[in-house]
Parts: sequence; C-alpha cells; structure tokens
Amino acid sequence: RSGKQVSRPCHHCKSRSASAPTDTSKIHYEKSWLYRHCSSVQQRDRQAQKAGQLFSGLLAMNVVFLGSAFISSMIFNQVAIPLIDVWILLSILKVLCLCWIIYYLLGTSRQPHAVLYRDSHAGAIWIRGSVLLFGSCSILLNVFHIGYSTILIDCKSRVEIVFPSIGILFICTQAYFLWHHSKDCIQVQHNFTRCGLMLAIATNLLLWLLDVTNDTLHMEIQFQLRNETALCMCSDMAICKVFQKGYILLYPFNTEYCLICCSMLYVMWKNVGRRISHDHIPHTKPKFKFQGVVFGPLLGTTAVIIGICIFMVYQIQTTGLIPSYQVLVIYYSYYVVLLPLMSVGAVIGTIIHALEKKELDTLKNPTRSLDVILLMGAALGQIGMCYFSIVAIVASDPTDLLNSLILSYSVLLIFQNITQNVFIIDGLHRQHFTPPGKEEDIKEDQNHEAYDQRRVSMLELGQEIRKASLSYIHSYSHLSWKRRALREISFFLVLCNIILWVMQTFGGHPVFENGLERSFYGYSTWFVIVNFGLPLGVFYRMHSVGGLLEVYVTA
Repeated sequence: RSGKQVSRPCHHCKSRSASAPTDTSKIHYEKSWLYRHCSSVQQRDRQAQKAGQLFSGLLAMNVVFLGSAFISSMIFNQVAIPLIDVWILLSILKVLCLCWIIYYLLGTSRQPHAVLYRDSHAGAIWIRGSVLLFGSCSILLNVFHIGYSTILIDCKSRVEIVFPSIGILFICTQAYFLWHHSKDCIQVQHNFTRCGLMLAIATNLLLWLLDVTNDTLHMEIQFQLRNETALCMCSDMAICKVFQKGYILLYPFNTEYCLICCSMLYVMWKNVGRRISHDHIPHTKPKFKFQGVVFGPLLGTTAVIIGICIFMVYQIQTTGLIPSYQVLVIYYSYYVVLLPLMSVGAVIGTIIHALEKKELDTLKNPTRSLDVILLMGAALGQIGMCYFSIVAIVASDPTDLLNSLILSYSVLLIFQNITQNVFIIDGLHRQHFTPPGKEEDIKEDQNHEAYDQRRVSMLELGQEIRKASLSYIHSYSHLSWKRRALREISFFLVLCNIILWVMQTFGGHPVFENGLERSFYGYSTWFVIVNFGLPLGVFYRMHSVGGLLEVYVTA
C-alpha cells in the first residue's frame, strides 16, 4: 500500500535477516509487548529475544535462591527446616519439569516449523553418552536409596521412598529429552520454552547443591558400618551393607549427572530462536583418523595399563573401611609421575600452537564458548581441593612420606590443570586444517572399492596388508612436524585423562579416605569440600577428553 511508511532496518537487523532462510513464511519471529512499537520486524524479534532470556533468567535465579535458602536453613537449623521439607520442595520442582518436558516432547517440538535448525556443535555423542552413563548410575543410586529406606521403614518417613521414586522418573525423562532434542533450535513458543529450560537448570543445580552439602545419610551409614549407635539399625545387616556400600559408591555419579544436564540445558536455552546461517554449518566435518600417531598411543597405553593395575590393587586393598598406608603411597606415586608428563606435553603443545600460522576461528559458537567456561569452572573444583590439602599438610606434618606425596600431588595437579586448559582452549579457537591433496584420497578410495570387488587370495591379502602399512608410514612421514607433534600430544593426553577419569569415577576416593584433611577440617566440612570438588574434577576429566579429541581431529 502506498500510504504505508516503509522503514529501513538498522545494520544489526540486516545482518540478522541475512542469516534467515529464504522462505520467510516459515519463520516465527518473536514478539514482546515491551517492544511492540519497533519499526522493524527483525529489530522487534531481537529485542524480544533479549527480554525472554532476561525474564527466564530471573525465574531461574529466584528458584535457585529459594531452594538455596531451604538447603542452608536445613544445614543450620534442622529442627525448623528438616531434610524432608527440602525433598518436598525439590519433588515439586521435578514434577513441574516433568510436565514441561512432556509438553515439549508431545506439543512444542511437533508444531509446524518448530525445529528448522539444529546446532551441529551441540549435544556431541560423548556428552550424550555421559548423560546415559551417569543417569543409569543415578537411577541405581535411587534404587539403593529406596531399598535402604524400605528396610528401615519403621523409623523412616514415606517421603524417603517417594523422593527417589520421583527422581528415577525425572532422570529417565530428562535423559530421553536431552538425547533426542539437545541440538534443537526451537522456533516456536520461545518464552515458554526458555522458562521451562531455566526451571530444569535451576532444579538440577539445587539437586547438585543438596548432594554436595547433605551428609545425613552418609553419617548414618558410617555409624552403622562401624557398629556404632545409630537412630535406625538394620535387622538384616547383610542386605543393609549391600545398599549402604552401593549408595556410597554411586553417590558422586548423581552430582556428575546434574552438572552435565545443566550444561546441555544451557546450550539449548541459548539456541532458542536461533537461526543458523549457511556459514555456520560445516560442509566437511573432520573425522577421527588413527593415522600419523605412534608415540602418543604407546605412552598413553602404557599409562592406562599401569593405572588399571594400580586401580585394581587399590580396589582390592580397600575392601575395608580404611585403606592401607602402602596402597595410598602407590596410588599417589602414580599421580606424581604422570602429572608432570601431562604438564610437559601441554606446554609443548601450547608452544607449537604459538609457532603455527593458522588463523583463529572467530565465528560465533555458543557451544565452544560454553566449553571454555566449563573447562575453566570445572578445573576450579580440583584446584580448590588441592589448596585445602596443601594448607592441611603444611600445618600438620609435611615431612611424612605420604604427606609429602599428597603435597606434591596437589601442587602438580594445579599446574597440570592450568597448562592443559591453556592448550585445549587455544586449540579450540584454531581454524580446521584442510589437507591439500584431496585427489589422492579419492583415487585411493576408488582403488580400494575396485579391489574389494575381487576375490582376495592369501598372497593378495599379504600384499594388501603391506600396502596399508606403507600407506600409514607415508601419511606419517608427510605430516608436518607441528601437526604430528600436536596429534601425538593430544592422543597421549586423551588416554591419560581417560584413566584419571576412570580412577576418580569408579574407584575409591583417597582424598577422603587418607584421613589427613578429614581430621584437620572435620568430617562435615571436608565432606562438603570433597563433594563440591570431586564431581567437578570428574567432569573436568571427561570434558577435557572431548576438547582434546577436537584438537586432535582439527590438527
């Protein structure tokens, strides 16, 4: 219509509309009553997106503050606010999250043009697999909790059975939701989806906070395992010990599960209403190839084998409540030898990155930004525990052999986390390497396809093995020394972080069982410190593996 005034969009609106798809009828632009007078549709959409993020963030902040107030009151005044009241609040939050997730699965995601884009960087297979692994362990933890409470039903509240039962349903539903929809860039019901995601993030944070600070059941189990007087005594001690030891062993997995879910839900929250341009979609995604590396796998495999042997010895020797002195010395000696090697490798890799002439990748990537934040934040858990250990050892008896090993372990672990973070973050911001000789790879693939069509005799099979060996040596020799060194270092660090993750996750926890810090700070205080730092440490090792694999692939 000629009478209608046409407004010119600003520079930011032009850049945003350029990333939108050509079929504008499929785009659901966001609207907000606060910005209903904006002249441009794109500008109104952008401002509405910021407003939606602000209000959903305020919702999560208020829920977290309310839950934190409940948990803090429970810690300082258990008479006025007992643990059961905190469980009731968290159960209500879980039920609300379940209702929203079911609505998203059955309603929001099935609307027309609801998911026009999917973030290829979000929801990597290793992190989704971690959700399934830790979620399964968390379900077992709740099963042990239900079994333990059922045996002691005469002196336990019914809430102690209802709360873990709701927890099992919540874990299963949330794991399914994250496995199938973690890459979604939802384009409908923006604000409702943001509020639902923030409510889920706040609920997982409060569950993590409760797991970190609540040692009620741990104290009760410790009293019973030591045959001391407790409020509730088991009639069948054999079955009780199974539930008790299973609960203690699986306890760190639940905190780990909450942290991983928070990170994935945050990426989904950032991707609500996001429209991805073709520049952000990788046309050729680099694949993992076990070529051009020799020394890294050899050294890493050696570290893994030795670590598994020490891990098994530690597990066998710590069948009792208190591990032996010799086992602790062997355990910490392994760390004192391995951590300097990892630190040296990370420093060399960082120097090689500085010598390279590769440009930095400056494209906006919410997943990479979150990876950097998580690496830095998760490292704080281990670094904080190490500083507490250093203070306790220096103030006690640093000349003892075990204490000197723990002191060395703490200092080396701080240095290793810092150097590895620098190496990974620098590598994540480098542009992908594109090999120049694509024709040779195509010819080689065609030769393999033609060769596979013929019947292979024993002689030809030997020739094929020889060709494969020569091809591996050829690819190794043609890699530049910088790329070769980066791959060797990355692969070595991947294997080292895997074995350290296994030892911290599935084994005992000598940082709590050696007794030094526990006697120095007191049981409850050191319990909170360990349950805060240990899950972050496990999460750091697992997240480092993903970052190092990315560095290896793109080297």
